[in-house]
Amino acid sequence: MLRVKTTKLLRKPIPFGSSWTSTKLSSTLIYPEPPTNNHHDLPSFLNYADRSGLDAKSTLYVGTHYEYTVAQVLAKYGFYLKRVGGHSDYGIDLLGTWTVPSSKQPLRVLAQCKAIARKSSPNLVRELEGAFVGAPVGWKGRGVLGVFITEKPATKGVRDSLARSRWPMCFISCTRAGHVQQMLWNRRAEEEGLEGLGVGMRHAGRDGESQLSMLWKGQHITLEDANRDPTFSSEGHAK
Repeated sequence: MLRVKTTKLLRKPIPFGSSWTSTKLSSTLIYPEPPTNNHHDLPSFLNYADRSGLDAKSTLYVGTHYEYTVAQVLAKYGFYLKRVGGHSDYGIDLLGTWTVPSSKQPLRVLAQCKAIARKSSPNLVRELEGAFVGAPVGWKGRGVLGVFITEKPATKGVRDSLARSRWPMCFISCTRAGHVQQMLWNRRAEEEGLEGLGVGMRHAGRDGESQLSMLWKGQHITLEDANRDPTFSSEGHAK
């Protein structure tokens, strides 16, 4: 069964991270070597692309830009993600943790990103299942969540594949501009630490654009607006 929860708001919104431990496994996990030393986040990648003349329409540019955008935007939802994609990576693009109020310890996360405008195929869910097999040592066993991120919301085929999977998995729809539109997960993910967590939509920002928000015990978990980061704009480019 997939969990796509929308809960009625109660009481005053609570600040994200104020109601549970902020212990970071990221300080003890051993991450693989990064695929390059030329950049490590979105601003440094944009600077590198400008210096090197990298074609903004190339597959390398689009894919790398999307991965860094996803990592930066999802940080507002409690994710800590590092780009690790490379040869023999089993399709894993990002590794890290997800701190959620429903789990005493941060969940370890392995993620695949697909910057594709077309609808996702259930085959991509099977690819993510394969990533569990090839995951680094620190991302094996209990408390590990596979996350698939792409531009379009989940199709019925993708939702059905998630529901049937024996692996704890989460699906996130995030545009190239960095707008999170959808977040859903299967029952196995709840068993690994997402039990009681929900999502909802709320209007936020100067333009009143709706924004996905995490819910815990009937309340919004307050998120920072990505536009407040001086190095990041609503279009996913460095200012």
